[in-house]
Amino acid sequence: MNTYKKYCPNVFVAKCPEEHSKGDTIIVTTKYGKENESIVHNLVGTENDGNYHYSITRSDGFNIQERAKKKVEQLNGYAENADKRSNEAYETRATKTELDFMRLGEPIKVGHHSEKRHRKLFEKYDNKMRKSHEEKEKADTYRSRAEYWKEMENVINLSMPESIRFYKEQLEEATEHHKGLRDGTLKREHSFSLTYAKKRVNELRKKVDLAIKLWG
Repeated sequence: MNTYKKYCPNVFVAKCPEEHSKGDTIIVTTKYGKENESIVHNLVGTENDGNYHYSITRSDGFNIQERAKKKVEQLNGYAENADKRSNEAYETRATKTELDFMRLGEPIKVGHHSEKRHRKLFEKYDNKMRKSHEEKEKADTYRSRAEYWKEMENVINLSMPESIRFYKEQLEEATEHHKGLRDGTLKREHSFSLTYAKKRVNELRKKVDLAIKLWG
């Protein structure tokens, strides 16, 4: 059975007991038993027990961008439902007659036959208002999470074949920036500007090499 194995940040490869060729279609099973049809790309490693590690993409095109779109839709749906529950709780906090009575500011008459009904009215009102507020906070939280995933809809990382071109372009820009800081054509913002620029070049060069290994 082919399973998933963490290869590096954002990247899971297929761990396979049998050897495959580039372009082969295989089934990879998650730890929860879900099977995903996937396309084999490159052999990126082997294990002593004879297992092979292959970079893969889903046959249905599902990736981090598609996952982000799905999460946005899901979370916005949760937010809408929470808004509905919030509005429903607010609208049913009291009837018009009860609201008119509460606006009079009539104090609870301890020992009077109306005491129990009066307290129950305020208890219902408080519970409904609390429920309305809680659901509104849930809706806001869902929308905040949806905004995060919205930004992920266009992300490119090492889990995608497009990462080769993406990181190559970033490396070119970072290299030019570092060169400009070094030869003085660009102003250094602080004493560590050149160091940080060189560090970014090195990090991107590693990502380009890794992207090529995975997808080249």
